[in-house]
Amino acid sequence: MTDTGRRTIDDGGQVADGATRSPIAVVHSRKSDIAVAAACGVFVAFMVGMSYAAVPLYTWFCKSTGFGGTPQVVVAASGEVSDRRVTVRFDANLGAGLPWRFEPERNTIDVRLGEVVTIYYTVTNLSAQETAGQAVYNVTPTTVGAYFDKINCFCFTEQRLAGGEKRDMAVVFYVDPALAKDSEDDDLNTITLSYTFYPLRPARAGAAVGAKS
Repeated sequence: MTDTGRRTIDDGGQVADGATRSPIAVVHSRKSDIAVAAACGVFVAFMVGMSYAAVPLYTWFCKSTGFGGTPQVVVAASGEVSDRRVTVRFDANLGAGLPWRFEPERNTIDVRLGEVVTIYYTVTNLSAQETAGQAVYNVTPTTVGAYFDKINCFCFTEQRLAGGEKRDMAVVFYVDPALAKDSEDDDLNTITLSYTFYPLRPARAGAAVGAKS
């Protein structure tokens, strides 16, 4: 007679079909599942955090090194002026949906390395309503980003214009004399400084009301 109420072990050492698992095995299995789920959760949270951190880290890297044609931001002139001259060309662009006219006061200027220069860009709101925009910038060739030093400009600052309003915005910069020591740029004679304005969404009416109350 066969006792069906007991676990049996076949010749291969495996638990026979219909056998029940011990409470200890069940507990270990549940702990293993929980550990795997927790590890997956931590990994997902880490990847999400890195995706949010990637943009500011990349921006900081570009500003610090000039990578991708990002000009450097400085607070004062270098104090050294070289006899070497370069032509700086000014470019102005608008993102889709921004009803502005945006243009530099002049298209080009010849400057000596280390010479501090101030030029103006003019922006005009062609619509009857208040609109807002924010500019980003870069220089080309991209290898010159590390040598193009801006003391003051309007980039990354919200510009809000009333309907029909016109505004002049200054850019103060110089080209670092160290450029003359870079053998890769021996043949460089033209640098393009380019700005692009993108539209900003208007503030929500509810948020404005809440701010006043």
